[in-house]
Amino acid sequence: MSAADPDSAFTFISQGAIIQEFKVAGHNIVQSFPEARFYKSHNNAYLGETIGRTTNRVRGAELRNLNGRNYKLAINDGGNHNSLHGGSQGWGRKDFEGPKPVNRNGREGVQFRYVSRDGEENYPGTVECLVWYTAGMEDGKTVLEVEYQIELIGDECEETVVGATNHSYFQVNPGAPTTEGTVVTLGTNEYLELDANQIPTGQISVFPTVPAPREAFTLSTTEPAIDDCFVMDREAPKSCPLDTRFLPLKTLATISHPNTGLHLEIQSTEPAFQLYTGDGLYIPEAETDKGVKIPSRGKRSGIAIEPSRYVDCAGREEWRRMCKIRKGQLWGARSVYRAWKD
Repeated sequence: MSAADPDSAFTFISQGAIIQEFKVAGHNIVQSFPEARFYKSHNNAYLGETIGRTTNRVRGAELRNLNGRNYKLAINDGGNHNSLHGGSQGWGRKDFEGPKPVNRNGREGVQFRYVSRDGEENYPGTVECLVWYTAGMEDGKTVLEVEYQIELIGDECEETVVGATNHSYFQVNPGAPTTEGTVVTLGTNEYLELDANQIPTGQISVFPTVPAPREAFTLSTTEPAIDDCFVMDREAPKSCPLDTRFLPLKTLATISHPNTGLHLEIQSTEPAFQLYTGDGLYIPEAETDKGVKIPSRGKRSGIAIEPSRYVDCAGREEWRRMCKIRKGQLWGARSVYRAWKD
């Protein structure tokens, strides 16, 4: 899909509605594989995937007091005993219908659709997920808009929990082994404090190694090491609508690199975002059908910025209104990625 510039284009694949390429001035700024098959065999890092049916972690891999009962989920978060990114076979592992060409909001785009059946990964209810990607150019910048919509379409239960985001790893110094030298600004320096199992305690604090909002900091090969949920809206547990698409966009983060002059700005209607500096990232080597070897990529070879609701909102009953849907309700979210080269 083109953004009306031959050097700025996008490629998506049906598995997980994955973003395979995000090209800016001829540079692909997402970590990816050149062939779709590697996303099934080599992608434990969730490169480019649509995360769902819930995002991030669910405490203790259990949903309590939903439909008057408890649901055990897959434990797939290392030694933390949580459920991560929708379970062992989350939406990033599923084949979506699409890409279907569409014109949405006056822009060229594609639509993906996935129906998650009742009981998949032990989540209740059959839900439909629609993903739209639309592309364009604005003031010389390459723009990708991502929109999610989830609806409970089955009659198996009264309510369920849902969420979706994209798990791309960005690298604005393409070809470099790490993100060293990447300049980052965040729209907030407040985050959800975590317990020893990577689950929020409920406290919101200032992150100790991140400066004030919109003040720049630079990534080294080791610091700062971040895998945390940053809060854009402190009142979200009380006021966040199920469908945030019609809320104003807020700038979550910007990243750039002086060696390339490449910039990326991420905006979203979501009340939080997970920032992961990739300290546990490992992408194994691969070989294409033509015998071309793709070297392995290691820690901090990309940075993930995932717009979302609060971590564990599906498991934490006092936060669940952010992600619990009933028949006739829509869960929705919208994010916009703007990239350019100096």
